[in-house]
Order: sequence, then structure tokens, then C-alpha cells
Amino acid sequence: MLDAEKPFLAALAGQILDRPPFWFMRQAGRYLPEYRKVRQQAGSFINLCLSPERACEVTLQPLRRYNMDAAILFSDILMVPYGLTQKLDYLEGEGPKLEPVRCTNDLKRLKRDNFHEILAPIYQTVRLVSSALPPSTSLIGFAGSPWTVACYMVQGGGSKEWDKVKAFAYQDRAGFDSLIDLLVDMTIEYLERQIDAGANAVQLFDSWAGVLPASYFRRYVMAPTARIVTALKARYPHIPIIGFPRNSGAMIEEYTQETGIDAVALDTTICPRWAAHKLQCHRPVQGNLDPILLLTGGDAMRIETDTILRALSGGPFIFNLGHGVTQETSPEMVAELSNLIRSWPDRR
Repeated sequence: MLDAEKPFLAALAGQILDRPPFWFMRQAGRYLPEYRKVRQQAGSFINLCLSPERACEVTLQPLRRYNMDAAILFSDILMVPYGLTQKLDYLEGEGPKLEPVRCTNDLKRLKRDNFHEILAPIYQTVRLVSSALPPSTSLIGFAGSPWTVACYMVQGGGSKEWDKVKAFAYQDRAGFDSLIDLLVDMTIEYLERQIDAGANAVQLFDSWAGVLPASYFRRYVMAPTARIVTALKARYPHIPIIGFPRNSGAMIEEYTQETGIDAVALDTTICPRWAAHKLQCHRPVQGNLDPILLLTGGDAMRIETDTILRALSGGPFIFNLGHGVTQETSPEMVAELSNLIRSWPDRR
């Protein structure tokens, strides 16, 4: 089947469709009972990410329930530092824990020699999912953007302030640039392998883009993104790249126009009408229902869904959330939202 017959790819190519294609960030995850069963069988989150058959199964689970227009590879943005041999663990209720990399000397612990051997199971997952999808459904590969991945690598886990990573970036520019350069190189290679294995599009998740001042945003969010996009486009000019610079505020306009991305994903804070005027005239947009509205449901969810559809479906648009599905979300609410999107042509 031609790519143009996949609605998700058609929207990314700039087509305006009668019904916007949709998928949801973190659509495969703990809100689904079938996911929890597989996760328990895997024994650990890392084992799940590196078990091709199980990772393929959980990637496909939401499609069986909701028939989204795209699947997204089940993995994690911290598989890149894991492939670089940084010590990584996921503690229940605490999130990721890493052995911090906080100075130039610490960078010597990172090894790239066996990167693709360590992450080979992920590429096999892409192949399995690609062969299992219906012809009209696209497969999204992904990676964390260098800044966001560096945040976890330096901080050693999650944070509210990201003080350690900012201190490294501000006080030792040459050392921090070396880390970003390494992450740019490995992210390019990682996404190339996903594309070779069957990904139809890729998304760059910059979850912590919004914590930087403007000049550093340009240096550590925009510039690395542009380098990744340029390298991927040189080899795969037909593969769309979606950028997600979460909570970047007014900087999202500059990011959209200057990084070379094919589409921009909107976080919850972006006004859909503003996005239609400022962003959608340049690129397809994706987003941006608040995941908490999906959690609570009711009239508030239905009204906001229609507000987003009304504002953005007049241009190239993919419906999504402004961040990932929360663990406490009812599967029935996801079904209702999916039906609202499908029935939009009858309500517009």
C-alpha cells in the first residue's frame, strides 16, 4: 500500500482530511489491564523494552481496542543511555535512576562500541510490529531529544528544578557540548536503525525543553534537533519527523520554523487557535487534549475535544494528547475519545 493511503502519513504530508487521524502519547501502558499482565510477566521494565515479542504485543494492544491510525514503538527514551552502558534502573513508584554523569571525566564511562548490539532487540520489535500492522496503520519510531536525555543522565533521575544538568551546561560548556554531541550522533544512528526496520515516521520527545532560557533553548534544544533532522533527511527524505518541544511556550514558533521538522506536537498549554494561526500555516500540527480531561471525561472532555477539532481540523492535523495517557485513566474514556474523533465529520 502506498504511504499516501495511510491517513497519518497523509496528514504529515500536508493533506487536510475529513477526519483527522489520531494516536495518543503513551497509548500503550499501565492504564490497560492487558499491558499490566505482560509487564508482570517481563519481570522488569527494562526486560519488557528489550523483549521483542512482549514489546510488540504491548505496542499492538491499544490498536486492538481503539483502532488508532498509528502505533508508536513501545520503548523508553532512556534506552539510548542504556545502550551507552550508563547504569539504569526503574524503581517502582520512583521512576528511572541512573548513575549520574556530571563532569567531563564522567563521560569516559560512556561506551558506544556495543550500542547497537545492546539495543538490537528494539530494532527487532520494530520489525515485528511493522509486519503485524494493518496496511492503513503507520508505525512511529521515536527517541528522546538530546537535551531531555541529558537531563536524566546528568541529574540521575527525575527532578523539578534540573539543577545538576543546568549547572553542568552553564559552568562547563565544552564538557556539556561533548555529551550533547554524543547524544546527537547516537540518536541519529538509533533512529536510522528504527527506520531501516520499518518505522514510517519518527518523533523526537523533548519533554524538558521548557526549563531552559531562550539562548540555551536555541543551543541545546533547537540546534541538536536541527542536526538530527538534517542527518535523517539526507538518508530518508521521505520519512516525516515530528518534534515535541514540551512546555517551550513562545519558543515553539521559532522551533517549528527553524529546526526542519515536518510537524510539531503541541503540549497542553498551547492554545489551538493560536497554533492554527502561527504554526499550522508552516507545518502540520499534532495535539493537544489535556490528559487529565481524558482521565475525568464527561462534558469537559467532550467540549475541549470539539474545541481542538474545530480550531485545527481546517489544516493538516493529527489529534493527540498534550502529554501521555495517565496510569489512572479508564480504558472506557479512551474509547469514548476515540469515538468522538471518528464522529467529528458528523458534528462539524
